[in-house]
Amino acid sequence: MPTTLRCDPALFDKDLSGKVIIVTGCTSGTGLCTAEQLIKQKATVIMASRNEERGQKSANQVGGVFMKLDLASLQSVRNFAQQFQAKYQRLHVLVNNAGVMMPPLGRTEEGFETQMGTNHFGHFLLTELLRPLLESSAPSRVVNLSSCAAAPCSIAVGTNCEIDFTDLHWKSRKYDKGEAYAQSKLSNVLHAMEIPKRYKGVTAYSLHPGWVQSELARHVVPGCVGRCLQCCCIKAGNMINVWDGSQTSLHCILSEESQLQNGGFYSQCGLFKDPDSQKGGWPMKLPNPQANPDIAAQLWDESVKLVGLGADKAGAPGMAIAPNQVAPLG
Repeated sequence: MPTTLRCDPALFDKDLSGKVIIVTGCTSGTGLCTAEQLIKQKATVIMASRNEERGQKSANQVGGVFMKLDLASLQSVRNFAQQFQAKYQRLHVLVNNAGVMMPPLGRTEEGFETQMGTNHFGHFLLTELLRPLLESSAPSRVVNLSSCAAAPCSIAVGTNCEIDFTDLHWKSRKYDKGEAYAQSKLSNVLHAMEIPKRYKGVTAYSLHPGWVQSELARHVVPGCVGRCLQCCCIKAGNMINVWDGSQTSLHCILSEESQLQNGGFYSQCGLFKDPDSQKGGWPMKLPNPQANPDIAAQLWDESVKLVGLGADKAGAPGMAIAPNQVAPLG
């Protein structure tokens, strides 16, 4: 396993007083670890989670502010954005950290495939609704948690790592949970690539945190077999702990903009099929030809339509239509 990349320790001394940061998915794993470090540095951290009991407990544990957010419901996303903007007048960093990995076929409230709906469309709408605050708080940034699964991997995640615009939500093709996960994680990369072109004063980054010891992979190999497999991987040194897994997020959150590549992909060591990419890089080129500007722009326009946002011109969201009147799935 390549050496874990480490955030500059000097960045952990940076005073974040007055900074307002949202981190989604904060009840455990890298989300909780990232939030805790930012709070230690005196940031106001809103810890957004769908589980109220666990979310409030985690926020109390580290001194954050819990707010309910279910990314599998666009109505919940709208409610969160409205409540946040009623309470806060600034937003300096949005960390789109929450995610689901390789569950059985399921649907969000709007009928989106669960992984694409949660990992991409929920975060896309959240980011768009918070765009006014991000722009008025500039310089600000968006950090998207992606995965090495956004490119071909050395283990079987999915045969294809691409955006299928003809069937984004697995309505006609046979469901493959690995390919669905790969599509959603590639979408996170494309989203971050496109934000700098559409937003004023907002930078964006996507990242692979590494193969982290967390609850994310509970659907991959469920039950006792999965837990035993994870223990073996940990003992073999093939998995990293949540602090190491938070390093790339913290690097993208805390580093000066001049030290980062706007729209770039940042990767911890990963299970990429491409051997030159396995050691990771801050930044590095995602080894997937699908990660290109044309596909990023196409996905953006499709996302605007599917989450129910009007747009008078490319990249400029107009008035949202009624919350439950999202565009029909194709």
